[in-house]
Amino acid sequence: MISGPYRRKRNIALFSLFVIGALALLLVLKTARDLLPTPADLSVGDSQVRKPELLDRTGFNTLSVSYENRWSAQTVPLYEIPPYLRTGFIESEDRRFFSHGGVDWLARAHALAQDLLALRLVRGSSTITEQVVRMIYPRPRTFWSKWLEGIEAARLEKRFSKNQILEFYLNQVPYGHQRRGVVEASHFYFDRDPATLNIRECLALAVLVRAPSGLDPRKRLGSSEKRILNLAGHMRARGFLSEADYRAVLSEKLQLAHSSRIIEAPQFVQYVLRTVGTGILRSHGSIRTSLDGRLQQKVGQILWNRTRALASSGVGDGAALVVDNRTGEVLAWVSESSSAEESKGWVDAVTVRRQPGSTLKPFLYSLALEMGWTAATLIEDSPLLEPVNSGLHLFRNYSRTYYGPVRLRVALGNSLNTPAIRTIRFTGTERFLERLHALGIKGLKKPAEFYGHGLALGDGEVSLFELVQAYSALARHGAFLPLRVLCGSYLPPGEARQVIDPGAAAIVADILSDPQARILEFGEGNLLRLPSLTGIKTGTSSDHRDCWTVGISDRYTVGVWMGNLDDRPTRGISGAIGPALVLRAIFAELDRDGETGAFTTWPGLETVNICSVSGLRAGPGCPHIQEKFLPGSAPVRQCTLHSAKIFRDVEAPARTWPSVQRCGRFAGENSPLGAAASTAGPESTSPRPVSGAQGALPVIRLLEPSSGLQIALDPRIPPALQAFTFKISQGVETERVQWVLNNQLAGETGKNRRRFLWSLRRGRYTLFARVWPAGCKNPVKTPEVSFVVK
Repeated sequence: MISGPYRRKRNIALFSLFVIGALALLLVLKTARDLLPTPADLSVGDSQVRKPELLDRTGFNTLSVSYENRWSAQTVPLYEIPPYLRTGFIESEDRRFFSHGGVDWLARAHALAQDLLALRLVRGSSTITEQVVRMIYPRPRTFWSKWLEGIEAARLEKRFSKNQILEFYLNQVPYGHQRRGVVEASHFYFDRDPATLNIRECLALAVLVRAPSGLDPRKRLGSSEKRILNLAGHMRARGFLSEADYRAVLSEKLQLAHSSRIIEAPQFVQYVLRTVGTGILRSHGSIRTSLDGRLQQKVGQILWNRTRALASSGVGDGAALVVDNRTGEVLAWVSESSSAEESKGWVDAVTVRRQPGSTLKPFLYSLALEMGWTAATLIEDSPLLEPVNSGLHLFRNYSRTYYGPVRLRVALGNSLNTPAIRTIRFTGTERFLERLHALGIKGLKKPAEFYGHGLALGDGEVSLFELVQAYSALARHGAFLPLRVLCGSYLPPGEARQVIDPGAAAIVADILSDPQARILEFGEGNLLRLPSLTGIKTGTSSDHRDCWTVGISDRYTVGVWMGNLDDRPTRGISGAIGPALVLRAIFAELDRDGETGAFTTWPGLETVNICSVSGLRAGPGCPHIQEKFLPGSAPVRQCTLHSAKIFRDVEAPARTWPSVQRCGRFAGENSPLGAAASTAGPESTSPRPVSGAQGALPVIRLLEPSSGLQIALDPRIPPALQAFTFKISQGVETERVQWVLNNQLAGETGKNRRRFLWSLRRGRYTLFARVWPAGCKNPVKTPEVSFVVK
């Protein structure tokens, strides 16, 4: 009779065998399902190779031949490949190539141990045969992919000889700069056929495939030289290099090709082949693109030098785009990475969407100008709280400095955040989003409610391509023209359409090119002050992840982005520090031909002397400046702040809003008067109220708490010491305010005291305020808000 403990052990063993068998069966079934068929042959037919030759705008410099193709058409038989090149590859990539059956189990066991310890793939250990499988059937780099590639490699070796596999590998192995195979690589790096390479050059091609970007001899010669010498030493120790050959390797220097007729623009080529119609690509043996080969090389070198210089500050990637405003043609398109990760070289930072920071503000202010504001409109610059879901968000300026009421010119020139939020309150988020869409910024696909007022500060994602395209419309006085990548002979000229009022666009461009307008935040002697008249805007996203600078002249628009494509933050780099120097150098290069040109003024603008404090027409004693206005929008009333009879303090009047001292019904929050009173300045510098709003006071409402706010008590602080400030809006003088909480009087404040400090207690509350405006007998009740204290 079987005892109880023995029966339990037997049952556990049987169950374990069943589970193992089931898992094994699942493994077999999934493997059989995921395995791909072994190819019938390893030749590359013409149908698999696309061969349009792309040239720069001159027609003499080559951008690409077949470097965008999946397979290289430039192949040679194995016997024509130098023995040192064949041996170098085998010793570098797969030493037991001629002895294993497709998988090097010894190398794989060693690599697997390292991968399991790190819980990720840290070492490849792929044989040449497995790499061939990966070329034919690309897969994500996972443990499961490695399992399948091993089985498929074994099948491949049963169908093809070692020499056939090695020949295919050497002709199709991927290099940097989108080259494939040793023939393309030999021409690119040394401008020679493989058969003419010396030993050192052969070994260079063998080691470069490990990390084509990280070991690029044009950019990291020291790293590639070290790998070459290590491989040479190994081959000498194994008897593949004689002592004389080894000494020759030590004495030889790499003679890299610097052909001016080979223009590096791989991401631009990708974009052209992806977006241009197949009819054009197939009907022309060679195609002239819009790219300026000489400028492309210069911009690439400038951007590379800057990204390398900022590598210690956490900058790994960058992009630059140069456009001719007259035609919309792209003249330079550079996507650069200082990272050693090869995969980044295939990502186009020009078209990748990132947070734009403050770079959208010029389009917001141009919309406000169209809606009635002027460059002299006063906008309050102070910390601003807004409800976001069930909490509050504090909008602050980048420098944490606030200047009180400032003119629109000053708000935009210094890229102040809180005036921008007050401006989008005036224009409306939906209308601003529609304007961005009309300017070709298509990546903002969510509804306006999703972005909220934060859209003014870059809460969204935009590509450098879209941003430069939109800014070029500002340079054309608001006329939008899609960017072009081919010369005009292939496509009819695009038709510009007016998106921004030409006067508003001209005023915004004038502000961006005004060094005095940005002096508060950027100072006088900064990088944004270019020798030629250039409008410049910078932007920096949260945690310094994205840094932008865009510049416009009459002739060109230039945009530069810096950051990291893997979304790592930089270490304190901003648009004014990183990309600004690149943009300055690019415009210096464009200025060599004397073609950048000064902005052409839109003839319809009026120029008026205004008071720099109030924004009104300058009166006696006013600190005055000249300001540009749309027709009929210049201020009529003369400033009296600085006249001898009433002048006491220049600053105090500038920071006090004019209030309407008349009793009557309160304007609704969406009425023109209510909107203007919360954001605009005196008299004619803001939109006029419509008929029916006369005699009304600006709306009075609770600013804090917001409706639906949830407040959490801090468990580390005694409840009696925790408080919250109730706050009502400004815009009208008050005699007193009663704060009514859950229909009981919580407190009362005196004349012009718009805040009340309330001790926090857990519970659900409804709050409103009774406000007695100055000169009025009866109070006004604010709308109620509900909030929770947890």
